[in-house]
Amino acid sequence: MNLITCIKQINDPEIPPGNFKIDPITNKVVAPLNVPPVISTFDEYALEAALRIREQVGGKVTALSLGINFQRDVIKKSLSMGADDLILLEDPAFTDGDSWSTAYALSLAIKKIGSYDLILCGRQSADLDSGQVGSGIAEMLGLPCVTLVRKVEIVDKKARLETVTPDGYEVVEMTLPGVITLGNEHPAPRYPNVKGILMAKRKDPIIWKPADIGAEPSKIGFNGRRLKTLQLFKPVQNTHCDIITGETPEEAASRLAYKLREIKAL
Repeated sequence: MNLITCIKQINDPEIPPGNFKIDPITNKVVAPLNVPPVISTFDEYALEAALRIREQVGGKVTALSLGINFQRDVIKKSLSMGADDLILLEDPAFTDGDSWSTAYALSLAIKKIGSYDLILCGRQSADLDSGQVGSGIAEMLGLPCVTLVRKVEIVDKKARLETVTPDGYEVVEMTLPGVITLGNEHPAPRYPNVKGILMAKRKDPIIWKPADIGAEPSKIGFNGRRLKTLQLFKPVQNTHCDIITGETPEEAASRLAYKLREIKAL
């Protein structure tokens, strides 16, 4: 099977929120200096799923990413985990896009790759959490899409999928080719081994520019945005604590009940 996994380089979401700053002019997050980026957490789960499918039925895994200023030792983690190829859509024209323009560019790159049976994405990026790109790719390619997948099996050239529901899971079957999105309900991503790390160091990613995928300049990056950010800000959290006292526990409880009724909590 030919498997394509979409991955994204992001600011490390484990950095304490207080260390981030927001530029009020550009409405962009300014990450702390000297903190390396990471591959989006959910995308690593999608890559793990692709690698497990390859181990089950054979085939090829291609990692695909869009952005600029990729740190090679970070984005090449996909190769050290076991991906066969890494394709980067790396050009300033791709910057400042939204979910639509990102899905548009990725769908064109997938068409250029040509042969694919299953496209795997994280259920959402771990920075913006929009959860739209995977479904957008499916729409643009005219493919079926199943989201929130926790388990994948390939049976008779079809994908048998377990998807997460509020009270458990359901099993669905999807005709291939198709698109699925996965989260941390799937088994955890593997750690790269020494052999994989050494192989990744020797293998260079494939770089594609907008012209290489036939992208219209008006539909990629900032020019292709259909979403306008009006304001990006840190929420202000003000807390106030009242200490309820009394001469006896009963009196304190009575005062507490009165206070709760006063603020309409009861």
